[in-house]
Amino acid sequence: MADGTAPDLDKARAFFTDGPPGCDPATSHRLGLFLDDRLSGLAELSFGFPAEEDAYLGLMMLGPWARNAGWGAQFLAHVTDLARQAGATELYLAVLDVNKAARRFWERHGFHTTGINGKTGAGHHLTRLTKPLEPPRVG
Repeated sequence: MADGTAPDLDKARAFFTDGPPGCDPATSHRLGLFLDDRLSGLAELSFGFPAEEDAYLGLMMLGPWARNAGWGAQFLAHVTDLARQAGATELYLAVLDVNKAARRFWERHGFHTTGINGKTGAGHHLTRLTKPLEPPRVG
């Protein structure tokens, strides 16, 4: 949706190497959500963008068969825990303005706008959202 082209092998490869500016792909998490042995979701979590103490969720998506069943909330909770464990104080992401369902999902889970907006290469408008993170609980 973001770049206006269908997924292909190059996009699949890029999932394992791409990330936000200045982030080390070797420290990023590339996650898969499997339901009954079927890949049903993907997420990419990087560290150090937009600031050193931040985490950035560059991608999180679920297959249509996995939506509206609570899997997205569980997957996001896992991603958020990873960000907390890494010491991140904020979790950022960007959402396409045309993806209204995704925007509602993020807002239900505590994300709010940063006031930073942009455009994708395909001309879609996007909005950066953030969620403050509490330190991980001990004990």
